[in-house]
Amino acid sequence: MTTVLEIEHAVTRLSEQEFAHFRDWFEEFDAKMWDKQFERDAKSDKFDKLAKQAIADFRAGRYKEVS
Repeated sequence: MTTVLEIEHAVTRLSEQEFAHFRDWFEEFDAKMWDKQFERDAKSDKFDKLAKQAIADFRAGRYKEVS
């Protein structure tokens, strides 16, 4: 099994071109993982309390206009 330290070491040995390719791949991978986590949180109603509080604050006039 590969450890994080082994991965870190391998990344430091990449050429500039290989590193650029790895960075692009990792950014895409990380974005997909974030999207999946967000979808799980949304489906689990994790944001309901925050949304209800935001609506209540808005209705009570506790907000700032963003320009």
